[in-house]
Amino acid sequence: MSGVNLSSNVFNGPLPSSIGNLTSLTSLSLQVNKFNGSIPSEIGNLTNLIRLNLSKNRFDGAIPLEIGNLRNLKFLDLSSNNFVGKIPVELENLIELTQLDLHNNSLSGSIPSFRRNSYLHDLNLSQNHLKGPIPHSIKGHFPNTAFLGNEDLNQFDETQAHRRRSSIMNYMMVFILLAVIFISCIVVGLCFIFRCATKSMQLETIEKNGNFLSIWNYDGKIAYEDIINATEDFDLKYCIGTGGYGSVYRARLPNGKVVALKKLHRLEAEDPTFDKSFQNEVKYLTELRHRSIIKLHGFCLHRRCMFLVYEYMENGSLFCALRYDIEAVELDWSKRVNLVQDIAHALSYIHHECAWPIIHRDISSNNILLNNKMQGFVSDFGTARLLDHDSSSNVTANIAGTYGYIAPELAYTLVVNEKCDVYSFGVVAMETMMGEHPGDIVSTLLTSFGEDIMLHKILDLRLPFPRENSIVRSIVLIVSLALACLSANPKSRPTMKQVLEAFLARKLPLAKPFHEISLAQLRDNDRSWLEGGSIEASSRLSDE
Repeated sequence: MSGVNLSSNVFNGPLPSSIGNLTSLTSLSLQVNKFNGSIPSEIGNLTNLIRLNLSKNRFDGAIPLEIGNLRNLKFLDLSSNNFVGKIPVELENLIELTQLDLHNNSLSGSIPSFRRNSYLHDLNLSQNHLKGPIPHSIKGHFPNTAFLGNEDLNQFDETQAHRRRSSIMNYMMVFILLAVIFISCIVVGLCFIFRCATKSMQLETIEKNGNFLSIWNYDGKIAYEDIINATEDFDLKYCIGTGGYGSVYRARLPNGKVVALKKLHRLEAEDPTFDKSFQNEVKYLTELRHRSIIKLHGFCLHRRCMFLVYEYMENGSLFCALRYDIEAVELDWSKRVNLVQDIAHALSYIHHECAWPIIHRDISSNNILLNNKMQGFVSDFGTARLLDHDSSSNVTANIAGTYGYIAPELAYTLVVNEKCDVYSFGVVAMETMMGEHPGDIVSTLLTSFGEDIMLHKILDLRLPFPRENSIVRSIVLIVSLALACLSANPKSRPTMKQVLEAFLARKLPLAKPFHEISLAQLRDNDRSWLEGGSIEASSRLSDE
Protein backbone atom coordinates (compact mmCIF):
# COMPACT_ATOMS: atom_id res chain seq x y z
CA MET A 1 0.00 0.00 0.00
CA SER A 2 1.44 3.38 -1.00
CA GLY A 3 -1.42 5.89 -0.79
CA VAL A 4 -4.90 6.38 0.72
CA ASN A 5 -7.24 9.09 -0.55
CA LEU A 6 -10.60 9.44 1.24
CA SER A 7 -11.01 13.16 0.66
CA SER A 8 -14.30 15.01 0.01
CA ASN A 9 -16.59 12.55 1.77
CA VAL A 10 -18.62 12.70 4.97
CA PHE A 11 -16.53 10.44 7.21
CA ASN A 12 -16.87 11.43 10.85
CA GLY A 13 -15.75 10.41 14.29
CA PRO A 14 -12.19 10.19 15.58
CA LEU A 15 -9.27 8.84 13.59
CA PRO A 16 -8.54 5.32 14.92
CA SER A 17 -5.18 4.69 16.58
CA SER A 18 -4.81 1.66 14.31
CA ILE A 19 -3.87 4.10 11.56
CA GLY A 20 -0.36 3.70 12.95
CA ASN A 21 -0.26 0.13 11.60
CA LEU A 22 -0.19 1.33 7.97
CA THR A 23 3.56 1.85 8.10
CA SER A 24 4.09 1.48 4.33
CA LEU A 25 1.88 4.48 3.50
CA THR A 26 3.54 7.28 1.53
CA SER A 27 0.41 9.45 1.12
CA LEU A 28 -2.63 9.97 3.36
CA SER A 29 -5.38 12.38 2.15
CA LEU A 30 -8.43 12.79 4.41
CA GLN A 31 -9.28 16.43 3.66
CA VAL A 32 -12.87 17.78 3.44
CA ASN A 33 -14.58 15.31 5.79
CA LYS A 34 -16.01 15.54 9.31
CA PHE A 35 -13.36 13.69 11.29
CA ASN A 36 -13.12 15.02 14.85
CA GLY A 37 -11.28 14.49 18.09
CA SER A 38 -7.52 14.57 18.48
CA ILE A 39 -5.04 13.00 16.08
CA PRO A 40 -3.70 9.76 17.62
CA SER A 41 -0.01 9.80 18.52
CA GLU A 42 0.38 6.54 16.56
CA ILE A 43 0.45 8.62 13.41
CA GLY A 44 4.13 9.07 14.18
CA ASN A 45 4.63 5.43 13.13
CA LEU A 46 3.99 6.30 9.47
CA THR A 47 7.62 7.14 8.85
CA ASN A 48 7.36 6.57 5.09
CA LEU A 49 4.77 9.32 4.64
CA ILE A 50 5.64 11.95 2.05
CA ARG A 51 2.25 13.68 1.94
CA LEU A 52 -0.24 14.18 4.82
CA ASN A 53 -3.42 16.23 4.27
CA LEU A 54 -5.99 16.38 7.11
CA SER A 55 -7.36 19.84 6.23
CA LYS A 56 -11.00 20.97 6.42
CA ASN A 57 -12.11 18.56 9.14
CA ARG A 58 -13.02 19.07 12.80
CA PHE A 59 -9.89 17.78 14.51
CA ASP A 60 -9.14 19.45 17.84
CA GLY A 61 -6.65 19.26 20.65
CA ALA A 62 -2.94 19.81 20.17
CA ILE A 63 -0.96 18.89 17.07
CA PRO A 64 0.77 15.64 18.11
CA LEU A 65 4.50 15.96 18.72
CA GLU A 66 4.94 12.57 17.03
CA ILE A 67 4.43 14.16 13.62
CA GLY A 68 8.05 15.23 14.05
CA ASN A 69 9.00 11.56 13.50
CA LEU A 70 7.85 11.70 9.86
CA ARG A 71 11.30 12.56 8.55
CA ASN A 72 10.35 11.91 4.88
CA LEU A 73 7.34 14.26 4.95
CA LYS A 74 7.35 16.93 2.22
CA PHE A 75 3.72 18.15 2.33
CA LEU A 76 1.77 18.78 5.56
CA ASP A 77 -1.68 20.44 5.53
CA LEU A 78 -3.62 20.65 8.84
CA SER A 79 -5.53 23.83 7.93
CA SER A 80 -9.18 24.64 8.69
CA ASN A 81 -9.53 22.50 11.83
CA ASN A 82 -9.83 23.34 15.54
CA PHE A 83 -6.26 22.67 16.70
CA VAL A 84 -5.15 24.52 19.84
CA GLY A 85 -1.91 24.96 21.73
CA LYS A 86 1.52 25.74 20.32
CA ILE A 87 3.02 24.80 16.99
CA PRO A 88 5.28 21.86 17.95
CA VAL A 89 8.97 22.66 17.66
CA GLU A 90 9.29 19.00 16.61
CA LEU A 91 8.14 20.10 13.14
CA GLU A 92 11.68 21.39 12.69
CA ASN A 93 12.72 17.71 12.48
CA LEU A 94 10.91 17.49 9.12
CA ILE A 95 14.00 18.50 7.19
CA GLU A 96 12.47 17.41 3.83
CA LEU A 97 9.35 19.57 4.32
CA THR A 98 8.55 21.91 1.39
CA GLN A 99 4.93 22.93 2.17
CA LEU A 100 3.32 23.61 5.57
CA ASP A 101 -0.25 24.91 5.94
CA LEU A 102 -1.69 25.44 9.45
CA HIS A 103 -4.02 28.37 8.69
CA ASN A 104 -7.55 28.78 10.11
CA ASN A 105 -7.03 27.02 13.45
CA SER A 106 -6.77 28.28 17.04
CA LEU A 107 -3.03 27.81 17.51
CA SER A 108 -1.34 30.10 20.05
CA GLY A 109 2.11 30.91 21.34
CA SER A 110 5.16 31.89 19.31
CA ILE A 111 6.29 30.69 15.89
CA PRO A 112 9.14 28.14 15.83
CA SER A 113 12.30 29.22 13.99
CA PHE A 114 12.07 26.46 11.32
CA ARG A 115 15.86 26.83 10.95
CA ARG A 116 16.35 23.21 9.91
CA ASN A 117 13.53 23.27 7.32
CA SER A 118 15.79 24.54 4.54
CA TYR A 119 13.51 23.25 1.74
CA LEU A 120 10.39 24.97 3.07
CA HIS A 121 9.08 27.31 0.35
CA ASP A 122 5.33 27.44 1.03
CA LEU A 123 4.14 28.46 4.54
CA ASN A 124 0.68 29.58 5.74
CA LEU A 125 0.11 30.34 9.45
CA SER A 126 -2.68 32.91 8.97
CA GLN A 127 -5.93 33.11 10.94
CA ASN A 128 -4.67 31.74 14.27
CA HIS A 129 -3.86 33.32 17.66
CA LEU A 130 -0.08 33.38 17.35
CA LYS A 131 1.90 36.11 19.10
CA GLY A 132 5.37 37.50 19.49
CA PRO A 133 7.84 38.42 16.73
CA ILE A 134 8.23 36.54 13.46
CA PRO A 135 11.58 34.67 13.69
CA HIS A 136 14.49 36.09 11.67
CA SER A 137 14.96 32.72 9.97
CA ILE A 138 11.62 32.96 8.13
CA LYS A 139 10.84 36.70 8.11
CA GLY A 140 11.16 38.03 4.59
CA HIS A 141 11.17 34.55 3.05
CA PHE A 142 7.36 34.36 2.91
CA PRO A 143 4.66 36.91 1.95
CA ASN A 144 2.91 38.88 4.69
CA THR A 145 -0.32 37.02 3.87
CA ALA A 146 1.24 33.93 5.48
CA PHE A 147 0.85 35.63 8.89
CA LEU A 148 -2.39 37.66 8.55
CA GLY A 149 -5.16 37.24 11.10
CA ASN A 150 -2.84 36.82 14.12
CA GLU A 151 -3.65 40.03 15.97
CA ASP A 152 -0.90 39.67 18.62
CA LEU A 153 1.83 38.77 16.13
CA ASN A 154 4.51 41.44 15.71
CA GLN A 155 5.34 42.23 12.09
CA PHE A 156 8.69 43.72 13.08
CA ASP A 157 11.71 42.27 14.90
CA GLU A 158 13.06 43.27 18.29
CA THR A 159 15.74 45.55 16.84
CA GLN A 160 13.10 47.50 14.95
CA ALA A 161 10.97 47.62 18.08
CA HIS A 162 13.90 49.04 20.07
CA ARG A 163 14.52 51.69 17.41
CA ARG A 164 10.84 52.53 17.37
CA ARG A 165 10.76 52.97 21.15
CA SER A 166 13.85 55.17 21.01
CA SER A 167 12.30 57.26 18.28
CA ILE A 168 9.12 57.66 20.32
CA MET A 169 11.13 58.83 23.33
CA ASN A 170 12.90 61.43 21.19
CA TYR A 171 9.60 62.67 19.85
CA MET A 172 8.20 62.87 23.36
CA MET A 173 11.06 65.12 24.42
CA VAL A 174 10.42 67.41 21.48
CA PHE A 175 6.72 67.49 22.21
CA ILE A 176 7.34 68.42 25.85
CA LEU A 177 9.51 71.34 24.78
CA LEU A 178 6.94 72.47 22.25
CA ALA A 179 4.22 72.20 24.88
CA VAL A 180 6.14 74.60 27.13
CA ILE A 181 6.72 77.06 24.27
CA PHE A 182 3.12 77.04 23.11
CA ILE A 183 1.37 76.79 26.47
CA SER A 184 0.03 80.28 25.98
CA CYS A 185 -1.85 79.13 22.88
CA ILE A 186 -3.77 76.33 24.59
CA VAL A 187 -6.81 78.44 25.43
CA VAL A 188 -7.06 79.72 21.86
CA GLY A 189 -6.57 76.20 20.52
CA LEU A 190 -9.31 74.75 22.71
CA CYS A 191 -11.72 77.41 21.53
CA PHE A 192 -10.87 76.63 17.91
CA ILE A 193 -11.32 72.86 18.44
CA PHE A 194 -14.68 73.41 20.16
CA ARG A 195 -15.82 75.58 17.25
CA CYS A 196 -14.78 72.95 14.66
CA ALA A 197 -16.41 70.13 16.65
CA THR A 198 -19.68 72.05 16.84
CA LYS A 199 -19.59 72.71 13.12
CA SER A 200 -18.83 69.03 12.28
CA MET A 201 -21.87 67.91 14.23
CA GLN A 202 -24.01 70.06 11.94
CA LEU A 203 -22.38 69.17 8.62
CA GLU A 204 -21.77 65.75 7.12
CA THR A 205 -18.64 66.86 5.26
CA ILE A 206 -16.17 69.74 5.46
CA GLU A 207 -14.34 70.85 2.35
CA LYS A 208 -10.92 72.46 2.55
CA ASN A 209 -8.82 73.26 -0.49
CA GLY A 210 -10.99 70.90 -2.54
CA ASN A 211 -10.45 67.88 -0.24
CA PHE A 212 -12.97 66.18 2.01
CA LEU A 213 -11.62 65.99 5.57
CA SER A 214 -14.58 64.66 7.54
CA ILE A 215 -15.21 61.56 9.63
CA TRP A 216 -18.75 60.87 10.73
CA ASN A 217 -19.36 60.77 14.46
CA TYR A 218 -20.86 57.27 14.56
CA ASP A 219 -22.62 57.00 17.94
CA GLY A 220 -20.94 60.33 18.67
CA LYS A 221 -17.64 58.57 19.45
CA ILE A 222 -15.66 57.99 16.26
CA ALA A 223 -12.93 60.48 15.48
CA TYR A 224 -10.05 60.42 13.04
CA GLU A 225 -7.63 59.60 15.88
CA ASP A 226 -9.75 56.57 16.84
CA ILE A 227 -9.27 55.13 13.36
CA ILE A 228 -5.52 55.70 13.38
CA ASN A 229 -5.12 54.28 16.90
CA ALA A 230 -7.34 51.25 16.21
CA THR A 231 -5.19 50.25 13.23
CA GLU A 232 -1.85 51.48 14.60
CA ASP A 233 -1.62 53.78 11.59
CA PHE A 234 -2.86 51.06 9.22
CA ASP A 235 -0.40 48.41 10.34
CA LEU A 236 -0.28 45.37 8.04
CA LYS A 237 -1.43 43.00 10.80
CA TYR A 238 -4.91 44.55 10.60
CA CYS A 239 -5.14 44.08 6.81
CA ILE A 240 -7.76 41.49 5.80
CA GLY A 241 -7.69 41.94 2.04
CA THR A 242 -6.21 43.86 -0.87
CA GLY A 243 -8.01 44.96 -4.03
CA GLY A 244 -7.13 46.71 -7.26
CA TYR A 245 -7.01 50.18 -5.77
CA GLY A 246 -7.02 49.78 -2.01
CA SER A 247 -6.65 47.57 1.04
CA VAL A 248 -9.29 46.61 3.61
CA TYR A 249 -8.48 46.70 7.34
CA ARG A 250 -10.34 45.36 10.37
CA ALA A 251 -10.47 47.74 13.33
CA ARG A 252 -12.09 47.62 16.77
CA LEU A 253 -13.04 51.13 17.89
CA PRO A 254 -13.08 52.39 21.52
CA ASN A 255 -16.86 51.87 21.72
CA GLY A 256 -16.36 48.16 20.92
CA LYS A 257 -17.69 48.45 17.39
CA VAL A 258 -15.76 46.43 14.78
CA VAL A 259 -15.59 48.16 11.39
CA ALA A 260 -13.94 47.59 8.02
CA LEU A 261 -11.77 50.33 6.54
CA LYS A 262 -11.16 50.54 2.79
CA LYS A 263 -8.01 52.63 2.34
CA LEU A 264 -6.84 53.85 -1.04
CA HIS A 265 -3.22 53.04 -1.92
CA ARG A 266 -0.99 56.11 -1.87
CA LEU A 267 -0.24 56.01 -5.62
CA GLU A 268 -3.89 55.54 -6.56
CA ALA A 269 -4.89 58.40 -4.24
CA GLU A 270 -3.05 60.73 -6.61
CA ASP A 271 -4.94 59.36 -9.63
CA PRO A 272 -8.05 61.48 -10.42
CA THR A 273 -9.89 58.37 -11.66
CA PHE A 274 -9.60 56.56 -8.34
CA ASP A 275 -10.34 59.77 -6.45
CA LYS A 276 -13.57 60.06 -8.44
CA SER A 277 -14.48 56.43 -7.61
CA PHE A 278 -14.02 57.06 -3.89
CA GLN A 279 -16.11 60.22 -4.01
CA ASN A 280 -18.79 58.31 -5.95
CA GLU A 281 -18.94 55.66 -3.25
CA VAL A 282 -19.31 58.30 -0.52
CA LYS A 283 -21.93 60.18 -2.54
CA TYR A 284 -24.19 57.19 -3.14
CA LEU A 285 -23.78 55.29 0.11
CA THR A 286 -24.59 58.37 2.19
CA GLU A 287 -27.96 58.51 0.45
CA LEU A 288 -28.85 54.80 0.32
CA ARG A 289 -30.76 53.22 3.20
CA HIS A 290 -31.48 49.53 2.60
CA ARG A 291 -31.01 46.46 4.79
CA SER A 292 -29.13 44.60 2.02
CA ILE A 293 -26.74 47.42 1.07
CA ILE A 294 -23.50 47.81 3.00
CA LYS A 295 -23.64 50.63 5.57
CA LEU A 296 -21.12 53.46 5.41
CA HIS A 297 -20.25 54.82 8.87
CA GLY A 298 -17.69 57.44 7.90
CA PHE A 299 -15.02 58.57 5.50
CA CYS A 300 -11.88 60.61 5.03
CA LEU A 301 -11.09 61.88 1.53
CA HIS A 302 -7.79 63.71 1.54
CA ARG A 303 -4.60 63.43 -0.49
CA ARG A 304 -2.61 62.17 2.50
CA CYS A 305 -5.12 59.57 3.71
CA MET A 306 -8.24 58.39 1.88
CA PHE A 307 -10.44 55.71 3.42
CA LEU A 308 -14.06 54.66 3.95
CA VAL A 309 -15.47 53.21 7.19
CA TYR A 310 -17.96 50.35 6.64
CA GLU A 311 -19.82 47.91 8.83
CA TYR A 312 -17.73 44.77 9.20
CA MET A 313 -18.75 41.62 7.29
CA GLU A 314 -17.45 38.57 9.18
CA ASN A 315 -17.67 36.05 6.32
CA GLY A 316 -16.07 38.06 3.53
CA SER A 317 -17.33 37.89 -0.05
CA LEU A 318 -19.72 35.47 -1.73
CA PHE A 319 -16.90 34.62 -4.15
CA CYS A 320 -14.66 33.38 -1.32
CA ALA A 321 -17.51 31.54 0.44
CA LEU A 322 -18.27 29.56 -2.73
CA ARG A 323 -14.60 28.90 -3.37
CA TYR A 324 -13.90 27.09 -0.08
CA ASP A 325 -15.78 23.89 0.75
CA ILE A 326 -16.47 24.51 4.44
CA GLU A 327 -17.98 27.96 3.84
CA ALA A 328 -19.87 26.70 0.78
CA VAL A 329 -21.52 23.93 2.81
CA GLU A 330 -22.42 26.41 5.54
CA LEU A 331 -24.13 28.47 2.83
CA ASP A 332 -26.95 25.93 2.47
CA TRP A 333 -29.84 26.04 -0.01
CA SER A 334 -32.09 28.07 2.28
CA LYS A 335 -29.37 30.71 2.84
CA ARG A 336 -28.58 30.83 -0.88
CA VAL A 337 -32.21 31.36 -1.81
CA ASN A 338 -32.53 34.18 0.73
CA LEU A 339 -29.23 35.69 -0.43
CA VAL A 340 -30.34 35.88 -4.09
CA GLN A 341 -33.65 37.42 -3.06
CA ASP A 342 -31.86 40.01 -0.87
CA ILE A 343 -29.63 41.04 -3.78
CA ALA A 344 -32.69 41.39 -6.01
CA HIS A 345 -34.38 43.54 -3.36
CA ALA A 346 -31.33 45.83 -3.09
CA LEU A 347 -31.01 46.26 -6.88
CA SER A 348 -34.74 46.91 -7.27
CA TYR A 349 -34.36 49.60 -4.60
CA ILE A 350 -31.49 51.47 -6.29
CA HIS A 351 -33.09 51.15 -9.75
CA HIS A 352 -36.70 52.00 -8.94
CA GLU A 353 -37.13 53.41 -5.43
CA CYS A 354 -34.43 56.06 -5.07
CA ALA A 355 -35.19 59.70 -5.85
CA TRP A 356 -32.51 59.45 -8.55
CA PRO A 357 -32.15 55.88 -9.90
CA ILE A 358 -28.62 54.46 -9.62
CA ILE A 359 -26.80 51.88 -11.75
CA HIS A 360 -24.24 49.89 -9.79
CA ARG A 361 -22.19 48.76 -12.85
CA ASP A 362 -20.10 46.16 -11.00
CA ILE A 363 -22.39 43.51 -9.52
CA SER A 364 -20.28 40.37 -8.98
CA SER A 365 -19.80 37.70 -6.32
CA ASN A 366 -16.74 39.65 -5.11
CA ASN A 367 -18.96 42.64 -4.33
CA ILE A 368 -21.58 40.67 -2.39
CA LEU A 369 -20.43 40.53 1.24
CA LEU A 370 -21.67 38.11 3.92
CA ASN A 371 -22.23 38.80 7.62
CA ASN A 372 -22.01 36.24 10.43
CA LYS A 373 -25.44 34.86 9.49
CA MET A 374 -24.42 34.42 5.83
CA GLN A 375 -26.79 37.20 4.76
CA GLY A 376 -25.78 39.05 1.60
CA PHE A 377 -25.05 42.78 1.23
CA VAL A 378 -24.32 44.70 -1.97
CA SER A 379 -21.07 46.69 -1.71
CA ASP A 380 -18.56 48.71 -3.78
CA PHE A 381 -20.40 51.61 -5.41
CA GLY A 382 -17.17 53.15 -6.72
CA THR A 383 -18.21 52.81 -10.38
CA ALA A 384 -21.91 53.59 -9.84
CA ARG A 385 -23.63 56.39 -11.69
CA LEU A 386 -27.02 58.09 -11.77
CA LEU A 387 -29.44 56.77 -14.38
CA ASP A 388 -30.62 59.32 -16.94
CA HIS A 389 -33.45 57.92 -19.04
CA ASP A 390 -32.15 59.96 -21.97
CA SER A 391 -29.96 57.10 -23.25
CA SER A 392 -27.60 59.45 -25.09
CA SER A 393 -26.28 60.67 -21.74
CA ASN A 394 -25.56 57.12 -20.59
CA VAL A 395 -22.80 56.47 -23.13
CA THR A 396 -19.57 55.72 -21.27
CA ALA A 397 -16.02 56.11 -22.50
CA ASN A 398 -14.84 52.94 -20.78
CA ILE A 399 -16.36 49.67 -19.63
CA ALA A 400 -16.60 49.36 -15.85
CA GLY A 401 -17.23 46.06 -14.13
CA THR A 402 -15.74 42.62 -13.53
CA TYR A 403 -14.91 40.28 -16.40
CA GLY A 404 -17.47 37.47 -16.61
CA TYR A 405 -20.28 39.64 -15.20
CA ILE A 406 -20.42 42.45 -17.80
CA ALA A 407 -23.45 42.60 -20.10
CA PRO A 408 -22.39 41.61 -23.66
CA GLU A 409 -23.93 44.67 -25.35
CA LEU A 410 -21.44 46.98 -23.58
CA ALA A 411 -18.72 45.71 -25.90
CA TYR A 412 -20.29 47.42 -28.91
CA THR A 413 -22.83 49.99 -27.67
CA LEU A 414 -21.08 51.44 -24.58
CA VAL A 415 -24.58 52.41 -23.39
CA VAL A 416 -25.03 51.89 -19.67
CA ASN A 417 -28.50 51.35 -18.23
CA GLU A 418 -30.16 49.31 -15.50
CA LYS A 419 -30.33 46.23 -17.77
CA CYS A 420 -26.52 45.93 -17.38
CA ASP A 421 -27.04 45.34 -13.64
CA VAL A 422 -29.84 42.88 -14.46
CA TYR A 423 -27.45 40.78 -16.56
CA SER A 424 -24.81 40.81 -13.81
CA PHE A 425 -27.46 39.76 -11.29
CA GLY A 426 -28.29 36.79 -13.52
CA VAL A 427 -24.66 35.65 -13.48
CA VAL A 428 -24.43 35.98 -9.67
CA ALA A 429 -27.74 34.12 -9.19
CA MET A 430 -26.52 31.22 -11.36
CA GLU A 431 -23.14 31.22 -9.60
CA THR A 432 -24.86 31.01 -6.20
CA MET A 433 -26.90 27.98 -7.26
CA MET A 434 -24.02 26.24 -9.09
CA GLY A 435 -21.33 27.00 -6.52
CA GLU A 436 -19.05 28.35 -9.25
CA HIS A 437 -19.12 30.89 -12.07
CA PRO A 438 -21.42 29.57 -14.85
CA GLY A 439 -18.77 30.31 -17.49
CA ASP A 440 -19.52 28.86 -20.92
CA ILE A 441 -22.87 27.50 -19.75
CA VAL A 442 -24.31 31.00 -20.17
CA SER A 443 -23.52 31.23 -23.89
CA THR A 444 -24.56 27.60 -24.45
CA LEU A 445 -27.94 28.02 -22.75
CA LEU A 446 -28.83 31.28 -24.42
CA THR A 447 -28.77 29.75 -27.91
CA SER A 448 -30.99 27.12 -29.44
CA PHE A 449 -27.96 24.95 -30.21
CA GLY A 450 -26.15 22.44 -28.09
CA GLU A 451 -27.21 19.65 -25.78
CA ASP A 452 -29.96 20.36 -23.28
CA ILE A 453 -28.93 20.21 -19.63
CA MET A 454 -31.05 19.02 -16.72
CA LEU A 455 -31.40 21.54 -13.93
CA HIS A 456 -30.31 19.22 -11.13
CA LYS A 457 -27.04 18.47 -12.96
CA ILE A 458 -25.70 22.01 -12.55
CA LEU A 459 -26.46 22.49 -8.85
CA ASP A 460 -23.60 22.69 -6.33
CA LEU A 461 -22.67 19.07 -5.59
CA ARG A 462 -21.19 20.00 -2.22
CA LEU A 463 -24.69 20.46 -0.81
CA PRO A 464 -27.16 17.61 -0.26
CA PHE A 465 -29.85 17.31 -2.91
CA PRO A 466 -32.69 19.73 -2.01
CA ARG A 467 -35.73 17.87 -0.66
CA GLU A 468 -37.98 20.52 0.89
CA ASN A 469 -40.71 21.51 -1.58
CA SER A 470 -40.50 25.24 -0.89
CA ILE A 471 -36.72 25.23 -1.41
CA VAL A 472 -37.01 23.18 -4.62
CA ARG A 473 -39.61 25.59 -6.03
CA SER A 474 -37.43 28.57 -5.08
CA ILE A 475 -34.37 27.07 -6.79
CA VAL A 476 -36.35 26.45 -9.98
CA LEU A 477 -37.68 30.01 -9.88
CA ILE A 478 -34.21 31.52 -9.28
CA VAL A 479 -32.66 29.66 -12.23
CA SER A 480 -35.64 30.55 -14.43
CA LEU A 481 -35.32 34.24 -13.54
CA ALA A 482 -31.52 34.14 -13.90
CA LEU A 483 -31.80 32.80 -17.46
CA ALA A 484 -34.28 35.55 -18.30
CA CYS A 485 -31.83 38.12 -16.90
CA LEU A 486 -29.05 36.64 -19.06
CA SER A 487 -30.88 37.24 -22.32
CA ALA A 488 -28.55 38.57 -25.01
CA ASN A 489 -31.18 41.18 -25.89
CA PRO A 490 -31.35 43.81 -23.10
CA LYS A 491 -34.97 44.61 -23.94
CA SER A 492 -35.93 40.98 -23.28
CA ARG A 493 -34.51 41.04 -19.78
CA PRO A 494 -36.89 41.73 -16.89
CA THR A 495 -36.41 44.75 -14.67
CA MET A 496 -35.23 44.12 -11.12
CA LYS A 497 -38.65 45.25 -9.93
CA GLN A 498 -40.24 42.45 -11.98
CA VAL A 499 -37.70 39.96 -10.63
CA LEU A 500 -38.52 41.01 -7.07
CA GLU A 501 -42.27 40.72 -7.74
CA ALA A 502 -41.72 37.17 -9.00
CA PHE A 503 -39.92 36.28 -5.76
CA LEU A 504 -42.71 37.80 -3.65
CA ALA A 505 -45.53 36.13 -5.62
CA ARG A 506 -47.12 32.87 -4.55
CA LYS A 507 -45.07 29.92 -5.81
CA LEU A 508 -47.13 27.24 -7.54
CA PRO A 509 -46.35 23.54 -6.98
CA LEU A 510 -44.22 21.67 -9.52
CA ALA A 511 -46.16 19.56 -12.02
CA LYS A 512 -43.24 17.20 -12.68
CA PRO A 513 -40.36 15.81 -10.60
CA PHE A 514 -37.47 18.17 -10.03
CA HIS A 515 -34.96 15.94 -11.83
CA GLU A 516 -37.07 16.08 -15.03
CA ILE A 517 -36.90 19.87 -15.40
CA SER A 518 -34.42 21.05 -18.02
CA LEU A 519 -32.65 24.36 -18.44
CA ALA A 520 -34.08 24.64 -21.95
CA GLN A 521 -37.60 24.61 -20.51
CA LEU A 522 -36.66 27.40 -18.11
CA ARG A 523 -34.88 29.33 -20.84
CA ASP A 524 -37.79 29.06 -23.30
CA ASN A 525 -40.36 30.10 -20.68
CA ASP A 526 -41.96 26.65 -20.97
CA ARG A 527 -44.29 26.45 -17.94
CA SER A 528 -45.14 22.75 -18.25
CA TRP A 529 -43.20 22.12 -15.03
CA LEU A 530 -45.79 24.12 -13.07
CA GLU A 531 -49.30 23.19 -12.06
CA GLY A 532 -51.59 25.34 -14.16
CA GLY A 533 -48.73 26.11 -16.56
CA SER A 534 -48.17 29.65 -15.31
CA ILE A 535 -46.64 31.53 -12.45
CA GLU A 536 -47.76 34.79 -10.96
CA ALA A 537 -45.65 37.85 -11.72
CA SER A 538 -42.90 35.94 -13.56
CA SER A 539 -45.21 35.42 -16.55
CA ARG A 540 -44.93 39.17 -17.12
CA LEU A 541 -41.15 39.21 -17.28
CA SER A 542 -40.90 39.74 -21.03
CA ASP A 543 -43.36 42.61 -21.29
CA GLU A 544 -40.69 45.07 -22.29
